[in-house]
Amino acid sequence: MRIALLSYRSKTHCGGQGVYVRHLSRGLIELGHQVEVFSGQPYPDELDPRVVLTEVPSLDMYREPDPFRIPHPREIRDRIDLLELAAVWTAGFPEPRTFSLRAARLLADRLGDFDIVHDNQSLGVGLLTIAQTGMPVVATVHHPITRDRIVDLAAAKWWRKPSVRRWYGFLKMQERVARSIPELLTVSSSSAADVTTDFGVDPDQLHVVPLGVDTALFKPSAQPRVPGRIIAIASADRPLKGVGHLLHAVAKLRTEHDLELQLVAKLEPNGPTEKLIAELGISDIVHTSSGLADAELARLFASAEIACIPSLYEGFSLPAVEAMASGTPIVASRAGALPEVLGPDGECARLVRPGDAGELIRVVGELLASPDQLHRLGAAGRRRAVEVFSWESVAAQTVRVYERAIARSTPVHDASQVVGDPC
Repeated sequence: MRIALLSYRSKTHCGGQGVYVRHLSRGLIELGHQVEVFSGQPYPDELDPRVVLTEVPSLDMYREPDPFRIPHPREIRDRIDLLELAAVWTAGFPEPRTFSLRAARLLADRLGDFDIVHDNQSLGVGLLTIAQTGMPVVATVHHPITRDRIVDLAAAKWWRKPSVRRWYGFLKMQERVARSIPELLTVSSSSAADVTTDFGVDPDQLHVVPLGVDTALFKPSAQPRVPGRIIAIASADRPLKGVGHLLHAVAKLRTEHDLELQLVAKLEPNGPTEKLIAELGISDIVHTSSGLADAELARLFASAEIACIPSLYEGFSLPAVEAMASGTPIVASRAGALPEVLGPDGECARLVRPGDAGELIRVVGELLASPDQLHRLGAAGRRRAVEVFSWESVAAQTVRVYERAIARSTPVHDASQVVGDPC
């Protein structure tokens, strides 16, 4: 099977999207399929060498070290660039839309090269252009971004709420596009229910395929764990991840326990998390890092006594399965898909009420004082990761969804038959 895998941003350390693209593409290659990744910036940095990468350049308005830069007029190539520029300058987030339009343009002359187009979370209107040719299209919705909007609006000051609503303006497009794609992948039953509710899709459109973990890389270490070390992974410096609640808990726990927090996150300079760390007086025991290679992250997981996932919502949670594979006991919020991923409270993880710093303090304190419970939870988590989650299974289940999409489609491979202006 010849697969075009689309992802509007795919660098591994920019969040779960990049991890998904890297591991899924490799799993598909291992099954004997051909995969070409079409990616916007930041581009993937760790693809299997057998995977073809086609870069889909944009104005890259959020790049480091000059986010929200002013591009030179010579950089403006076409009306898609103008659309991107106008959206950024009016506080919107254009990447899902503009990436999909550029990808559709690139694919217009190459429809005969592929059997299936698989979109990773962009849900941009360009997918409709591709689908109008008869090319089978599937899309992965890790979770509906409507849930992010709810949390961000609740946390925003009144004067920032209009700009938050504007930022999430792309959601109406995603809802419309999702309803138009017959075969959708999502990563948990919890996320499937949320996609059905928030996007209004038919439950029959959704296929639950959980994410996987490399259990040969993420595994317990022969080295002893660092006493009192807690690890937390937050792909974004946002209220949804619940880092603030964890920091308040750490500030209280340090009065009774010798501990440290390894926070793997890219924090906004002088942003809310950095300020809170300083205000709580815990800068000496909170160590932040970002952009870690997989091997570094695996060693960090295996060195910790506890992994904390204090999110207010998760559509799946790769850090949860990585922690389980590492044999690291977990304390996680009873939120979103986390109970589904981790199993019942007390089996592989301790589950607490989302946003409840008091319960987090109590449960983490109990575990730090109970080596036997730590050992039991860690061993059970490792067994669950090996038995339930693997990227080989993810790829095989994904191919079955491709086969369904292909069976219901009749490709015409003629972009000239497409009508309308997706912009």
